[in-house]
Amino acid sequence: MAGTAATIGFVHTVLGPDHYLPFIVISRARHWRLSKTLWISAFCGLGHVLSSVVLGFIGIGLGMAVSRLERVESWRGGLAAWLLIGFGLAYFVWGLWIAIKKKRHSHPHLHLGHEEHEHEHAHEDGHYHLHERSGKKALTPWVLFIIFVFGPCEPLIPLLMYPAAKHSALGVILVTVTFGLATIGTMLVLISLSSWGLSLLRLGKLERYAHALAGAMILISGLCVQFLGL
Repeated sequence: MAGTAATIGFVHTVLGPDHYLPFIVISRARHWRLSKTLWISAFCGLGHVLSSVVLGFIGIGLGMAVSRLERVESWRGGLAAWLLIGFGLAYFVWGLWIAIKKKRHSHPHLHLGHEEHEHEHAHEDGHYHLHERSGKKALTPWVLFIIFVFGPCEPLIPLLMYPAAKHSALGVILVTVTFGLATIGTMLVLISLSSWGLSLLRLGKLERYAHALAGAMILISGLCVQFLGL
């Protein structure tokens, strides 16, 4: 039973790019340390799993039919996908605005003696990170956490919790904990390996589009979840 839960948790995570892609691209764009990326990812993963666990225990406690909970999970999944799409689109637009601000250009300057030259510069003031200055907490991790809380662990309730509940409460706890550890552990491994690989990638002149590219990837991830069922 525990082996099945671990396998389902692993496959569920690997096949869902929304479980790891947003953290990978946001981390690369914002130059987060790997430790920060993993803490945020684990926190969001915990919210993701616990939301379905709580719903599953409520359903078992009230004797609700699994079909009713599946409908609730389906609704939550659609909402989470649209939230991810909206966040990706907003981040993409914001990233383009940042890229435009950072674009280098020149202005003519006229000095005394009628000597004229051009001065090239970029409109960078170092204050474009979302709520990361002036001691304010970053907004992005909390947005990701909210999206992940709404996102359901589709196979957890019908394939693991309800069948285990027919045997014992201990069985429910065992499969739930195993599934959660497998899901979060797989997330962290994939994010670690991918973040390390991306840290070696140099975008050159495209670096100023890092935020826009991150938003585009999150947007695509959300679209894949909503319309391809990933």
